[in-house]
Amino acid sequence: MVKKYYAVKNGRQPGIYTSWPECQRQVSGYPGAVYKGFTSRMAAQEWLHQSHTSKRRPSEQLQLQLTMPSRQSRPAIHLYTDGGSRNHGNKRGQHVKANDKAAWAYLIVYHGHRQTGTGGEYGATNNKMEITALIQALRYLLAHRLNNQPISATLDSHYVLDPIVKGWVYGWRHRGWRTASGKPVANQAEWQTLLTLLPRFAHLTFDWTKGHADNQGNNLVDALLNTTMDKMEGTRTKNENWN
Repeated sequence: MVKKYYAVKNGRQPGIYTSWPECQRQVSGYPGAVYKGFTSRMAAQEWLHQSHTSKRRPSEQLQLQLTMPSRQSRPAIHLYTDGGSRNHGNKRGQHVKANDKAAWAYLIVYHGHRQTGTGGEYGATNNKMEITALIQALRYLLAHRLNNQPISATLDSHYVLDPIVKGWVYGWRHRGWRTASGKPVANQAEWQTLLTLLPRFAHLTFDWTKGHADNQGNNLVDALLNTTMDKMEGTRTKNENWN
């Protein structure tokens, strides 16, 4: 069976969806809904990009291009990020406790070298750490003037990927950091920071991988952040290392 991708140009949440029920929720009953099915994500992204370019501000046009892999350039840099937290006896649905450990980690592979970074804090959510990991990795690349290289970022977090790839984050910003349902966006400060970083990367693409599976880069950053949480004693820790 051929996998289908559904690009929603005009709907409740414009973006790309991988199943008809997901797409249907965005367009069913929506006035003037515009959407189209494709057999590849690339084709869906290109159609969505062409459909939106004339109506978006220059900064948003650039950020939409970030999720479109280049046919002509192979990634010079491979980036992996992950975040996690440990709840001690919390019940499902309860808030993270102030003494719960949380951590983030990244791995950058560049010309045979590996750069790792990790840090932790208490009382942070898993989602906050997922965003922080990407922020810290992008900051490192900027600091070392690697932001114009072709970069492939692999994450296991749909919480981070979907708002970027599907364009939700621009809608949040337009609505004063409110979701489509009117709720305040969680981790607003981190999302705002991320939006200041993304336009500075000329060739950044994103990919998803299943966590705790067979992706070596993802497994390494998962191990790094867990080691950080194992060692946590103070209120915050951070470490970066080349090898």
